[in-house]
Amino acid sequence: MRAEEILKKIESKGITLDSLLDTALELYIGEEREKIQEELHELMLKYLSDINVQALILSALLLEENFTVEGDPVNLVADELIGINIAEYIGGKMALFNFFYYDTRKPGILAELPPFLDDAIGGFIAGCMTRLFESEADWP
Repeated sequence: MRAEEILKKIESKGITLDSLLDTALELYIGEEREKIQEELHELMLKYLSDINVQALILSALLLEENFTVEGDPVNLVADELIGINIAEYIGGKMALFNFFYYDTRKPGILAELPPFLDDAIGGFIAGCMTRLFESEADWP
């Protein structure tokens, strides 16, 4: 599956690439915002093409379609596990901390999404942001 195909699926739930970028950058503190946004855009497209990321995002979409959940109950942990796995797959263990940062603050689109999708998308954003800054540390 290509990145465009998974984007179409999440766009049907109101999640656009622009909203992913805006949400990621809402908690960003730093300079060179335009450069960061361009790099993040490319990184997101790369990982939206990854079969493992696609499988986890699709699982969140299927769970939202097939389970009725009121709010985000404390005994529901499968949503957190999806988000954690996406974050760590993309950004390693450091992404776990970023995931919890996005999960507790719920910036941008995350505040509007149901439980499985907010954690899957939050994990995706956290993983990409972690990977971006891990790579940026190697920049000259």
